[in-house]
Amino acid sequence: MKKIGFLSFGHWANHPSYKARTAADTLLQSIDLAVAAEEIGIDGAYFRVHHFAQQLASPFPLLSAIGAKTNKIEIGTGVIDMRYENPLYMVEDAGAADIISEGRLQLGISRGSPEQVIDGWRSFGYEPEAGETDADMGRKKALEFLDKLSGEGFAEPNPYPMFPNPPGLLRLEPYSEGLRERIWWGAASNATAVWAAENGMHLQSSTLKFDENGKPFHIQQAEQIRIYKEAWKKAGHDREPRVSVSRSIFALMNDQDKFYFGEQGKGADSFGYIESDKRAIFGRSYAAEPEKLIKQLAEDEAIQEADTLLLTIPNTLGVDYNVHILSAILEHIAPELGWR
Repeated sequence: MKKIGFLSFGHWANHPSYKARTAADTLLQSIDLAVAAEEIGIDGAYFRVHHFAQQLASPFPLLSAIGAKTNKIEIGTGVIDMRYENPLYMVEDAGAADIISEGRLQLGISRGSPEQVIDGWRSFGYEPEAGETDADMGRKKALEFLDKLSGEGFAEPNPYPMFPNPPGLLRLEPYSEGLRERIWWGAASNATAVWAAENGMHLQSSTLKFDENGKPFHIQQAEQIRIYKEAWKKAGHDREPRVSVSRSIFALMNDQDKFYFGEQGKGADSFGYIESDKRAIFGRSYAAEPEKLIKQLAEDEAIQEADTLLLTIPNTLGVDYNVHILSAILEHIAPELGWR
């Protein structure tokens, strides 16, 4: 059995072929899609977070709204760039969203990815300390976020407060029990996957990672997952780790599917640079008739290693078409591969 979720980048643009032409379209359709996805049996609704772009940026209002309108589906991010975050304020927002959803938040965080602007986190008022890189700053903020999610008091109470205080040091509120154990780290390298395991975070592995040995993407990703699991075991955590991988997978069921995605089925891994000094490998997309797609996906080692599969979706094509895409995977692909 495997959990299957969708991952939306939350794009919008004033384009005649788009169903999502404004921020309002994307936000409201995201809620509608999560509700519909829950109804057909999808396990998770996840959203990317990008600043300075016509994409979803502030996840907690959206996650809270979805939590209030759904009952079972996991809701999460993939990922929040911690370089932009105030960890303490984020603890409060995340706690509120988790309480509203009754403990269904699965929050993906990371040091960040290439941006639309130069050093956008500086515009948010953040600066690495002397000797730090922006990646160091992101990881340090992540550790502070994890620490404050524990619910332990740390702030000295005012002796003359507006309202009576409980005894002892004060914690951030609202506190959501168990949320600390539902934080995921988006790792682009084997080393950061180990770091995530050591710090008790689940692993999110995307459709790209740093090229560390020249092997095909799915093999490098599977190796990363196995290294992560071994590091988790070595760390001695008393709970089981979870691992998600993202994939673009489209079952070609009709002429419209073939028109949109038929050429993607010919794809292969590609290489590029998401940072000036680090070569990355980008995983292929999958698009084919169900019988062929099943054979292709059965050979993907990383999907086999993961317990959760996040299907990247073209959110600009609207709710109904994305429900069609997800339904095709659930009905025609997942059972044949043992995911259901």
